[in-house]
Amino acid sequence: MRLLDRYIARQFVLNVAVLFVILFCFVVTVDVSINLRRFSRVAAGLSQSEGTSAFRHAVVTTLVIIDLWWPRLIQLFNYLLGLVMVGAMGFTCVQLLRNREFLAMVSAGQSLQRVLRPFLIAGLGLSLVQLANQELLVPRIAPLLPRQHDEAGQRTLAASRVPLVQDGSGRMLYASAFDPDAGTLTDVFILETDEQGHATGAIRAPRAVWADGAWELEDPVAETRDLRPGSRPVAPERFETNVNPTLLQMNQYKGYREALSFRQIGALLSRPELLDAAAAAEYQRLRWGRFSVVLTNLLALVIAAPFFISRLPTGVLGRTMIAAPVLITALMGGVLGASAAIPGMPPLLGVFVPPLVLLPIAIASYGAVRT
Repeated sequence: MRLLDRYIARQFVLNVAVLFVILFCFVVTVDVSINLRRFSRVAAGLSQSEGTSAFRHAVVTTLVIIDLWWPRLIQLFNYLLGLVMVGAMGFTCVQLLRNREFLAMVSAGQSLQRVLRPFLIAGLGLSLVQLANQELLVPRIAPLLPRQHDEAGQRTLAASRVPLVQDGSGRMLYASAFDPDAGTLTDVFILETDEQGHATGAIRAPRAVWADGAWELEDPVAETRDLRPGSRPVAPERFETNVNPTLLQMNQYKGYREALSFRQIGALLSRPELLDAAAAAEYQRLRWGRFSVVLTNLLALVIAAPFFISRLPTGVLGRTMIAAPVLITALMGGVLGASAAIPGMPPLLGVFVPPLVLLPIAIASYGAVRT
């Protein structure tokens, strides 16, 4: 049966690739049709010449589109893998049904439940690719992900203002400009607070540089509410806080935290004294939730088995219409459940609640395959 396993797995992986190409082309085409003028303006600015031919302008515009979208598609692969695998399984089973290959397997004395094995093996391989992509590739291209259409072609993130943000110790930080590539803050203002949240003092500095786990303040000046004569506070030259460049980027650019690797999140959690309980729990869910999603994707393939694996090519459309809401609910529930906090349950256990809920359903679905 190894030959049959390879045949089914090859068809499954091929359908996964085809579905990804179709989805990627559709997403990029829709975005380009809406923002073509913006891409054209960026291309004109990069050309930096008045007499650029129409052909060269079209080539530069195409390169700008590719430059913006290739990092996004790499990340989109992780988001859509579960849904695409279920769809590819359905297409593969329809192809096998149309050619009466399931019927031939039953006639040869083989159980249709065994057909699920090549799907799970191939799905596990694709899930390992997903994890490798999340841990090795996505963190390297993370600065390219939050770019807008007008920033296509750039390799650096633009400096932007840092709104008033609270760190794990209750202090407030503000800066007029933040350069994520250089790791610097401009016009820094730090508000010191007591246990009740009342302001007790402030620190001002024209510039701060992130180094060795703290902000190095240049020419800091301390201010205090203590009006007694002779009270002259000394401003510290180092400001240790959990509000590091990575956190500032995650706060400013939506979805950036999803690009962090397991090791990077572990580095953030290695300083619990600077993280409040809510932030630490969120990072734990983000860290372990990706493994929960992988388990959910594999269980969804098992749940899909009785809908797609059948002896006769009859009622396929009806089973597909029933399978679609069931499988989409399972996949979306797994993703949302892995990121949502469950009261009274540690984050490390809470993220695995969706796979635990789907496990008995998957066992029942495996037994429901008629063979």
